Amino acid sequence: MTLGQVPRPVRGKPRAHEFVFARLRYDSGDWDYNPKVAANVLNSVVEYTAIPVYPEEVVVTADSEELLAFPFLFMTGHKLVRFSEAERAGIRRFVERGGFLLSDDCNHDVAGLYATSFEQEMSRVFPAAGTLDKLPNTHPLYRAFFPFPDGPPQTAHELNGWGDDMVHDYLRAVIHRGRIGVLYSNKDYGCEWDYDWRNKRFQRDDNTRFAVNLVVYALGA
Repeated sequence: MTLGQVPRPVRGKPRAHEFVFARLRYDSGDWDYNPKVAANVLNSVVEYTAIPVYPEEVVVTADSEELLAFPFLFMTGHKLVRFSEAERAGIRRFVERGGFLLSDDCNHDVAGLYATSFEQEMSRVFPAAGTLDKLPNTHPLYRAFFPFPDGPPQTAHELNGWGDDMVHDYLRAVIHRGRIGVLYSNKDYGCEWDYDWRNKRFQRDDNTRFAVNLVVYALGA
């Protein structure tokens, strides 16, 4: 495998030492939006780090027994987020065992359907934690690999959609035992990273570098 290329698809299950880009499937919304995110993020992990990767996205449900095999879980959508009791228990167990869930709102707003329903679900999954808390821009996440001294990088989609016409200068999180268990973004990183990885060379700045921080942090940085 050559650095700077996306790994070729292979057959078989991931090996224990490989990073897997796992996507959360949930029945209430459009969980499969932004289909090119995984390949683009995997390309960046290969290009910038020595982390071995499994070259295919894996889709998993929150109530699956396989969920605990993945340290990183991506979730996105525009619509309603509603989990069953079994799915809530699965997400709680995933976080308690050290898992990292990135939930990215494609509506990039603060009061849309995805935002409000996801926050409601988090209060059910983690009743003791209350609401999602503001993550300070000094958090280790922002220096886990690349430095982001000003916190989460902006996206081109924050001001160009049906959102609230503002740039969100922080992310929110559920913290478990001193580490991020759930990271909530209303910055629409999913749409920002949803392009063919081969087109990255035409960009002045690689906008997927923050994804590398997320992966490195999820793996234990």
